[in-house]
Amino acid sequence: MASRPPEYIVVEGPIGVGKTTLARRLSESLHTSLLLEHAEENPFLPRFYQDPRSAALPTQLYFLFQRARHIEVLRQADLFRPVHVADFLVQKDELFARATLSPDELELYYQVYNRLTLDAPAPDLVIYLQAPVEVLLRRIHARGVAHERRIEEAYLKRIADAYVEFFYHYHASPLLIVNTEELNLGEGGSGYVLLLERVRANAPGRHFLNPREL
Repeated sequence: MASRPPEYIVVEGPIGVGKTTLARRLSESLHTSLLLEHAEENPFLPRFYQDPRSAALPTQLYFLFQRARHIEVLRQADLFRPVHVADFLVQKDELFARATLSPDELELYYQVYNRLTLDAPAPDLVIYLQAPVEVLLRRIHARGVAHERRIEEAYLKRIADAYVEFFYHYHASPLLIVNTEELNLGEGGSGYVLLLERVRANAPGRHFLNPREL
């Protein structure tokens, strides 16, 4: 039995999969407010892609504090129950920490993490976008962000695999898993129309959408 339409929708997935593009599109279609991660504001990110070993910890700590600020926004917004779409899931911060930090750095990260109150409201729906690593690399290069051109295939595969593991165990919200290999998230078309229908229905549990099978 379908539940009520979602009021808090999160779009997630690895770098280059189209999170922000889809979040913007859904926000337009559903006439909602939009909450974006703005990863480009992290001043350590370009150095991380150039030298991951030396820049991983400050990069991750910046994102951690950014998540804390986002949670305050979500808490305040929840008082008025607005409908909104976000291009990040707060809980995924640990995913990147475990994938990028050394054991000593991870221990320090958790010391900071445990002192923060990262109790974000659970989304009404999470949309997890997937695509093959070669497709992600092609999209990353096509959007032309200079420091992202340093992203290596091995790193991207590690992150994509970490997402698979994360969402395999994720049960906090209804989950819609979407294969985006042949789906243009920024435009209409049958794939996007069907995705929008699934979002509005917001059936409980875990569901899959593969536009290649339409």
